[in-house]
Amino acid sequence: MNIPMSTSRNAAPTEEPVSDAPLDGDAGLPAPDEAVLRMRQEIAAGRHWFDAMLSAIGSWRAASETIGDRAYRYLVGGEAFDWLLLAERLIDAMPDLVPARESDALLFQGEWPIELEDEEFAERLGPAKFSAHLNYLYGVLVEQALQLHVEEEMHKEAYARVWGMDPRTDEGMYRRVYGKSLPELRAIYYEETATILREDLDYADWQDFTYWLFRYRLKRQDKARVASDTRKGLAQLTRMEMAVSQRRRGTKLEESEFLERYAG
Repeated sequence: MNIPMSTSRNAAPTEEPVSDAPLDGDAGLPAPDEAVLRMRQEIAAGRHWFDAMLSAIGSWRAASETIGDRAYRYLVGGEAFDWLLLAERLIDAMPDLVPARESDALLFQGEWPIELEDEEFAERLGPAKFSAHLNYLYGVLVEQALQLHVEEEMHKEAYARVWGMDPRTDEGMYRRVYGKSLPELRAIYYEETATILREDLDYADWQDFTYWLFRYRLKRQDKARVASDTRKGLAQLTRMEMAVSQRRRGTKLEESEFLERYAG
């Protein structure tokens, strides 16, 4: 389930209205253009671009904006912060100052160009953004991994059958994980959010729906099922990342942390 991440470089930004609750809950933070300008000045003065970028992210207040024909939605579902999307936006604003090899390694392999302890990363983002960052990790990345894990389970079950999958009796991934079919979930999503999901979802809408599925699942599963599904998602994500790289997330993803935040 791969969603391509396109880029739009050097386009003039048109900021969408800032949400009533900025990313760090502080309307006094600098506007996006000012944060970008500060980052450029700090890099030009000799500060490492990743260090300067974290400062820009820490001071960022816009939950979304549009640059050219691309819409950036940094706050998924109003609660989950996609910091790498914001990192991409900042890097795209200064390709002359950020080495392409290092930026590509960050955006596509999750490799940080400098060593930074997880605690310092959390401090640089700030409490509100880091908490929202954890929501993104568990509510989007781990949820995606859980969905993939269940899909792979179902394929293995099909291979074990003499006659393969039977569409009349097989429940599908969504029904197995969430207890309802995809059309039923789309209908409930519309009732709760007034958002109609098109067949060809864009990246931002797809992430919003994924995070909504995560919250929907937590509200309806007992604690034992939540713990079991969390282990499946974490294990799947670990296998995926071990096959690609040693990805840095800025924190450890653990079942105990998940249960403390969401299933207490």
